[in-house]
Amino acid sequence: MSNFYKDNKDLQFTLENIDLVEAVGLKEENYTKAEKFDTAPLNYKDALDNYIRLADVVGEICGENIAPRSTIVDEVGPHFENGVVTYHELTQKNLKELAQADVAGVTLPHEYGGLNFPATVYTMMTEMVSRADASLQNLFGLQDIAETICDFGNEEQRQEFLPRFARGEVDGSMDLTEPDFGSDLQSVRLRAWQDEKTGQWYLNGMKRFITNGCADVHLVLARSEEGTSDGRGLSMFIAEKCPQLVVRRIENKLGIHGVATCELQYNDVPAQLCGKRRFGLIKYVMSLMNGARVAISAQAVGIAEAAYREAKKYASERMQFKKSIDQFPAIYDMLASMKVKVTAARTLLYETTRAVDLRSAYNALAEKQTLTAEEKAKQKYYNKVAAVLTPMCKALATEISNQVAYDAIQIHGGTGYMKDFPVERYYRDARITNIYEGTTQLQIVAAIGGVIQRDNTERINELLALPFEGRLARLAEKVKGMLAKQEEAVAFVANKKDPVYHDLMARSLVENETYVFVGLLMLRDALKCADREVLAERYIIDGEFEFEKRYLRIMSDDKTVIDNHRDVINY
Repeated sequence: MSNFYKDNKDLQFTLENIDLVEAVGLKEENYTKAEKFDTAPLNYKDALDNYIRLADVVGEICGENIAPRSTIVDEVGPHFENGVVTYHELTQKNLKELAQADVAGVTLPHEYGGLNFPATVYTMMTEMVSRADASLQNLFGLQDIAETICDFGNEEQRQEFLPRFARGEVDGSMDLTEPDFGSDLQSVRLRAWQDEKTGQWYLNGMKRFITNGCADVHLVLARSEEGTSDGRGLSMFIAEKCPQLVVRRIENKLGIHGVATCELQYNDVPAQLCGKRRFGLIKYVMSLMNGARVAISAQAVGIAEAAYREAKKYASERMQFKKSIDQFPAIYDMLASMKVKVTAARTLLYETTRAVDLRSAYNALAEKQTLTAEEKAKQKYYNKVAAVLTPMCKALATEISNQVAYDAIQIHGGTGYMKDFPVERYYRDARITNIYEGTTQLQIVAAIGGVIQRDNTERINELLALPFEGRLARLAEKVKGMLAKQEEAVAFVANKKDPVYHDLMARSLVENETYVFVGLLMLRDALKCADREVLAERYIIDGEFEFEKRYLRIMSDDKTVIDNHRDVINY
C-alpha cells in the first residue's frame, strides 16, 4: 500500500516537531470548545493525535487512489460544452473521497461543521494532494474561499455558506483577474451596482484565468464606487452559480489539466456584499492572496517531492555501462541537490504556516476581546513576520519546484521528454506555480519591505541562540557571517535613496535573506535529528557560494550596475 504521509519521513518529522502549542491553544479557546463539539480536542496532545490520524488518512487516499488516477485526469481533463464544465469522473471521485474523509472544510470552525485545524496541518494535506495530482490541489486548496467568508462575512453569510463548504456540497473560486488586468488588481473594472429600491447588488463585466470558474460559490472583486479608478473603489462580493453567470470558455493550458481555468461573463449576476465597501482589495483580497501564496507553495513542494522521487527511482533502475546511473557522480550529485532543495522549501513552508497560524490566532482573539499589551505586541509581531515570510516562501518553493522538475527530466534523459513517464507532467505542472497568485517578481516586491525593515530579526536571533555544537556550530558560524554581510548589504541599498537601484537589488536581498533564514531552520532541525546534519551542511555550503555572488553584486557601484543593464537591453 502507498501512503503519502507514512512514506515521507520529512513530513512526519515536521508535523511531530513543529511548535503549534500556542496557536492551537488560542484557536481552541484554551480547549473549552471540547465542551460543545465532539470534533474539538481536549488538549494539545489530543489535537496532535487528530492531526496525525487525519494526515495518515489523506496520505492513504492520495497514494492509493488519487495518484494512480492522475495520468488519465491529465490526459482527458474537464469537458466543456454549451457553457457547462464537467469534471472528469475520476476528479469527481477524488473530491468525493476527500469529502467523505471530512477534510472538505478542515480549517473551518467547529460551529460551522469544520474541524478547526490550523493552516499548518491543512497545508500538509495540500502538499500530499499536490504530490498525487497537482491539478486536484487547485480544487481541494480553494478552501480559502470559505475561510474568507468566515473571516469577513456576516453571521448570516457564515450560516448560509460555511456548512455547505464543510460537507463538500459546494466548491468555490476567487474571481480577481480580468482580460486587461492580471497582477494590476487595483485597475479591476467589473462593475457592481445596487438597486436603490431593493438594496440588491448586481455584477457586470468579465473575468479571465479563473481557476475553477465553474464553481458554485464565487468571491468576486468588483468596482462598487462610481468615478473611481484605483483600489479604493473596489469591494468584495459573494455570487453563486446562476444563468446570468456565463462560462464563455476554458483555457487550453500547458499543465494543471485536471482543473478548468475559465473566462467568465457577468450579466447582472445577483451578489452579496462581503464585509465593508471599498475594503475589497486593500484588506480582503490581500488576506485571500496570503492564503493563496501558502497554498501554491505547498503545491510546488508536492510537485517537487513527486519529481525527486520519480528521478531517484528511475536512476536506481536505469542501467548504463553495466551499472545503475545513480552510481555516477554527475547523477547522484543532482539527486542530492534535489533532495536538499525540496527539504529546504518544506522547512520554510511550515515555518511560514506556523507564523500564519499565530497571526490568525491573535487577529481572531482581537475580534473577540480587548487584547493585553503583551497580546497586542504578539499580534503586531506575527502580522509582520507572516507578511515577509509568505512571499519569501512562495518565491523559494516555486522556483525550487521548477528546478527539481527540470532536473528530473534531465536524469530521465530522452525518456523524460515522453509521456510514458510522469516527470514531463510534473515539469508542465510546476511551471505555473511561480506565475499564478503572484509571480516571483511580485513576491520580491511583497517581501523586500520586511527585509529592509528587518521584520524577522527576532526569530533569526532566536535560532542563532540555539545550543549548536561541533559541526553544527561551525555551520552556524558560516550563517552568522552571511547574516553580517546581509545586514551590511541592506544598509548599503537603503542608504542609496535610489528607487531604481533599490528595485534592481531587491531580488538579491530577498534571496540572500532566504539563504540565511532557511540555513538556520535547517540547523535547528538537525539539532533534533542527527540524520539531518548532512542536509543542513549541503544547503549552507551551496548557499554560501550563491549568497556571495548576490552580495558582491549588491555592493558594486550602483551607477555601473544600472547602466550595465540598460546597455545589455539596448544592444
